[in-house]
Amino acid sequence: MSLGLIMNIATSGMNTAQSQLRTVSDNVSNINTPGYVRKIADQSSLTTQGMGTGVEIARVRLATDRFLQAATLSSGADAGREAVRYELFDRIQSLFGDPGGDTSFFTRMDDLFSVLAQTAETPTSGAARQDAVWKAQTLFDEASRVAAQIQSVREDADGRIQTSIETVNGLLDQIAKLNKEIARATVTGADATGSQNAQMSLINQLSEFMDIRITDRSIGGVEIRTGAGLMLVGTEAGRLEYDRAGAISGQTNFNDIYVAEPGTGARRSLTEGLVSGELKGLLQLRDVDAPQVAERLSELTTRLADELNHAHNASSAFPAPASLTGRNVGMSLQTALTGFTGSTTIAVVNASGVVQQRADIVFNGNTLTINGVASDPANFLTDLNAAMPGMTASFANGQLKFETSGGNGVAISDSAANPSTKTGRGFSHFFGMNDLVSSGAPTLYETGMTGASVHGFAAGQSLTFRFTDANGARIRDLEFVVPPTATTMTGLVSALNDPVNGIGRHGSFALSASGELVFTGRGSPPAQMSVMNDVTSQADSGVSLSQLFGLGGVRASRASAFSIRSDIASDPTRLALGELDLSVPAGTPALSHADGRGARKLAQAGERSTTFGSAGGISGSVSSLTRYASDMAGAIGAKANLTKSASASATALHQEATSRRSSFEGVNLEEELVLMTTFQQAFNASARLIQAASEMYDTLLGMVR
Repeated sequence: MSLGLIMNIATSGMNTAQSQLRTVSDNVSNINTPGYVRKIADQSSLTTQGMGTGVEIARVRLATDRFLQAATLSSGADAGREAVRYELFDRIQSLFGDPGGDTSFFTRMDDLFSVLAQTAETPTSGAARQDAVWKAQTLFDEASRVAAQIQSVREDADGRIQTSIETVNGLLDQIAKLNKEIARATVTGADATGSQNAQMSLINQLSEFMDIRITDRSIGGVEIRTGAGLMLVGTEAGRLEYDRAGAISGQTNFNDIYVAEPGTGARRSLTEGLVSGELKGLLQLRDVDAPQVAERLSELTTRLADELNHAHNASSAFPAPASLTGRNVGMSLQTALTGFTGSTTIAVVNASGVVQQRADIVFNGNTLTINGVASDPANFLTDLNAAMPGMTASFANGQLKFETSGGNGVAISDSAANPSTKTGRGFSHFFGMNDLVSSGAPTLYETGMTGASVHGFAAGQSLTFRFTDANGARIRDLEFVVPPTATTMTGLVSALNDPVNGIGRHGSFALSASGELVFTGRGSPPAQMSVMNDVTSQADSGVSLSQLFGLGGVRASRASAFSIRSDIASDPTRLALGELDLSVPAGTPALSHADGRGARKLAQAGERSTTFGSAGGISGSVSSLTRYASDMAGAIGAKANLTKSASASATALHQEATSRRSSFEGVNLEEELVLMTTFQQAFNASARLIQAASEMYDTLLGMVR
C-alpha cells in the first residue's frame, strides 16, 4: 500500500468523523425543538478494485419508524375527531341546562304542569290563569331558543369546516413544495434532512384534520393519500373544495367536500371514506349528532303542544268565544272529514252559558248525520249551516271556521260514550278549533289520508330530494315532478317509488294506517333522505308536500314553530278551563266560570300516554310526555359523557403513541455524547495516521537527499 493511499484513507476517515460530529452537534442543539427527528449519518466503506480505499457518508437520514409514525398519525386523527365532537356536543348539552336545576328546559315543563294543577283548584283566579299562560309561553320560547342554538352550533361547525379546509390546503401546498426541495437534494446527494423535518411537522399537523396514508417516493419526499385512497400530494398538491351555500329553513342541508386530485384535477367526495380527524368530527356533529338532538327536541315539543291542544279542544272558555278558527289541516275539507267515526256536538250558547242551538254530528267513515239528517263530507258546510242558523261555518286556506253573532258563543264537545275520532284525535282536536298552542305550518303528519284520498298537488310541481349515507356524505340529488296521473295518494306513492323517475333506487315511501308518509332507505346502513328544494303547493291549503308530510328536515325544525294562541296570550280569560255539559236541563247553563275540569285535563296532559314518532335515531314508542322528557335528558347526558370519555381515551392513546415515537426518534443526550466521543476518537485516529504517514514521507525524502 502506497503512502499516498494511506493519506487518502486517513483523510476520508477524518472527513467522515467530522461529518458525524457535525450531525451529532446538530442533534444536540435541537434537543428541545418540538417535533425534531434526530439525524443519522450512515457510513459506507470505499473500495477500488476490491481494495479498501477509505470511508464516506453514504447518506444522512432521519431516525424514523414507519410503524410508530403511522400509529401517531392515526391516533392524532382520532383525537382530533373526538375532541371537537365533545367540545361541540357539550355546548349542546349545556343549552338544556342542568336537569336538576330550577331553570332547565325539563324543569320548566314540570313547572308548567304544576301551575296548571293549581289553576284547576282556582279556575276563577285571574293571576293563576296569567301564570299558566306565561309559563306555557316561556316553555315554548325556551324550546325555540334551544332549537336555534343547536342550529347555531351546526353553523359554527360548518364555519370551522371551512376554516379547516383552508388550513389543509395551505399544508398541502407547503408539503408539495418541500417534496421538490427534498427530491432536488436527493438527486444531488445533498443533506435533505432539514426539509424532511419541516415536512414531517406539516404532516403531523395535517393528520389532525383527517386520516392520511404516507408513502415514500423513490426520488425523495412523500406521497400522501386520504385513508380512502384519494390523492392529496404527489408531484403537485391537491386541493379541497367546499361551497357553504345551501341553507334551507331551520334544517340546513350542507354541500359535500370534494378533493381535486393533483395532476388529473378529478373531483371526488372526501366525506365518503373519511373516518377520523377534526374534519370528520365536525361533519359527524353537524350532520348526525346535532340533528338527532334537534329531532328529539322537536318531537317532544310537538307532542307537548298536541297534548295541551287535546285537552284544550275538549274544553271551553267562559263565556264561550264568538268564533273558533281551526289550524291549517293541509287538505280539502272533504278529505279531512272522510274517515271520521263517533259523535261530536257543536253548540251555540249565550253569555250565561245556556245552549241556544246544537248540532249533534255522527260520523261513519264516508258519511255522517247532522241532528239525524243524512249528509256527507262534500255537503258538510251547507247542511251544518242549515241545521244551525245562529252560526256560520266556512272553510278557506285549509282552516275550518265557526262564527256566531248577537253576543253568543260557540263550544264543541265530544260524546263521552262514543267520541269522534280520526288518527286518534277528536273532531275539534283534528281541526284545531280550540287550540291552546298554535303553529304557522303543519306539525302533525298523521294526516288520516288513505290511498284513495286526493292529495291536491298539481301536476308539474316539483321538489328535490338529497340522499346521504349514515355519515352525512351525499349520494345523490334527485328532482321529483308530480305526474299528471298521480292524483290520489296511491298514485303519488307509486310515482315516488318509481325506480326510473322517482326515488326507488335509494328507498321507498309508504302511507301508514294513520296517513303518515314514511320513507325507508335502502342499504345497510340505510340511505338518509332530506329535501333540498320544494316548490309544491297544495291547492286547498297552500302548504308544500314536505310541510304536509314532514319530509326531509322539516321535522327537526318544528321546535321553533309553537306559541300560545295570540288571543289567549293577550287575554287569559279565554283559557278553556271548563267543559260543555250537555246533560243539564234545557235553560240551565252548560258552561260555568268556576268549572276547573278542563284545567285538570291540561294538568294531566303530561302523564297521558301518547305515540311518539321516530326521531334522532330512536324508534317510535308509546310514552308520556314526562317519561319521554326524562329519557331524552338522560340520553343527552349519556351522549355527552360518552363523547367526553371517547375524547379522553383518544387523547391518552395519542399521547402514548407520541411518547413512544419521541423516545425512538427524539434526541437522547447521553447517546449523542457517547457518539460524539466515539467520533472524536475516530477523528484523532485518522489524524494520527496522517501524522505517521507524514513522518514516513519525511524519512523517505531524507534518505533520498
